[in-house]
Amino acid sequence: MSRKTERFPVSGSNSLWQLYRTVSFWKVAKTFAVAQIARFTPSLRMKNWLYRVFLKMEIGSQTAIALMVMVDVMFPERIKIGANSIIGYNTTILAHEYLIEEYRLGHVVIGDRVMVGANCTILPGVTIGDGAIVGAGTVVHKDVPPGAFVAGNPMKQIR
Repeated sequence: MSRKTERFPVSGSNSLWQLYRTVSFWKVAKTFAVAQIARFTPSLRMKNWLYRVFLKMEIGSQTAIALMVMVDVMFPERIKIGANSIIGYNTTILAHEYLIEEYRLGHVVIGDRVMVGANCTILPGVTIGDGAIVGAGTVVHKDVPPGAFVAGNPMKQIR
């Protein structure tokens, strides 16, 4: 299964250098500030409220996003996390990739009752199915089936 991303070619300088042609400077500044506050907020309810209200993310009820989690600062509205899930400490959730000659955007969908271990990186365009477990330190580079246990780099399905 490959990631579901939209590709946007650029010419001249690399796509990151052209960042503010693709997203507003003020949106990035606001998102960065809110994401930094949320990273250090110990209250799970307040953190989810910040994500929902200011970043337009979909966060299910009773979902716990641990300290130091970094959400995409350019396109957080492309992230959806289901109910009763856990996103582990220092995980990064990306909805964009800026490459030399193109940039890519993709939705990240994390299902209900998903456990993502600490220090994971979730790349754009992936879906993690309901009840899945992602081991600590995993780079999630493709879809994870419901109920699966995946771990490692490269990510492999354990069961």
